[in-house]
Amino acid sequence: MYADNEILFPHSAIAALKEARGPQWRALVQRVLAVSEVHEDALAFMLMMIRLNGCIPCETDSFRAMRGCVPCALQALRRFKGSDEELLASFQQALADIRQFAERHPRYGIELALEWRLP
Repeated sequence: MYADNEILFPHSAIAALKEARGPQWRALVQRVLAVSEVHEDALAFMLMMIRLNGCIPCETDSFRAMRGCVPCALQALRRFKGSDEELLASFQQALADIRQFAERHPRYGIELALEWRLP
């Protein structure tokens, strides 16, 4: 029996990651949950998780895929040896990549924020 999973890290899995790390991580997850799925922050978070989880080579019949996206993401966050600051730096890099893509492809309707910072 296959789990309810996606090909790439889905927006619907973000809320389950809220308590996976420290206060800075929680603030990031709360911020991302407060915006739409097509907002640059949400897309950057998903891109960061795709990179961290290794979603691109994941096959739908693999053990990881059969477990589902949330357990895979939680495991990736537990195994990540870096700090929350390093995860936030990964998010910032993904955000820069999303912004660059949005500038070149305005037809996709990515919602851009002026700027925000974590408390």
